[in-house]
Amino acid sequence: MDARTVLFYIFSTVLLFAAFRVITARNPVYAALFLVLAFFQASAVWLLLKAEFLAISLVLVYVGAVMVLFLFVMMMLDINVDSLRKGFWKHFPLAASIGALIALEMAAVLMGGFRTTEDRSLTSAASSAANTGAQFSNTKELGKLLYSQYLLPLEIAAVILLVAIIAAIALTLRQRKDSRQLDPSIQVRVRAEDRLQIIKVPPARPAQQPEPAPIAAAGGETKP
Repeated sequence: MDARTVLFYIFSTVLLFAAFRVITARNPVYAALFLVLAFFQASAVWLLLKAEFLAISLVLVYVGAVMVLFLFVMMMLDINVDSLRKGFWKHFPLAASIGALIALEMAAVLMGGFRTTEDRSLTSAASSAANTGAQFSNTKELGKLLYSQYLLPLEIAAVILLVAIIAAIALTLRQRKDSRQLDPSIQVRVRAEDRLQIIKVPPARPAQQPEPAPIAAAGGETKP
């Protein structure tokens, strides 16, 4: 057993533990932190598999953006953990059976497809790299596979994500009474005379200087 195998087992063990703690942690903040740990371990496993692009993308996108946003939202919101856990054991058998069914379906589909596809892709990539004499780049090969062999699934995933984004915006959009909303169509049709009105004002007369008051003399007489 070499060092790479030992590291693989270590990272995989920590990954499984972190994934288990994500679904069993009582505090949602702790669950999010365990999910961050799971992402780091998955990126380490991908580094062992020489998939540097996927490992860096996982750390930058999920850990650096998504999970930080989740942590900020969960820390800012007053989440009642007791209300979230109501009915957990009541629906646990149904959820566990559905999860097991999905896992079996994914295993049945992926176990047969990954072997032939991986062998064919690795053989073609190794042969092309050996023929050209250039250095092998997994990022380049991944781009070729995504935009040639897996172009249709990539487009379907993009459409699903777009629909999810639009649905999330539509569900969370709330109109507030204390906020002012602008209509772009009205702004486009506005005219200059509707926004600015010139009013002619007559010139004002110069202010009159008040006359100086008489100065009283020492003997009680006023001096003009």
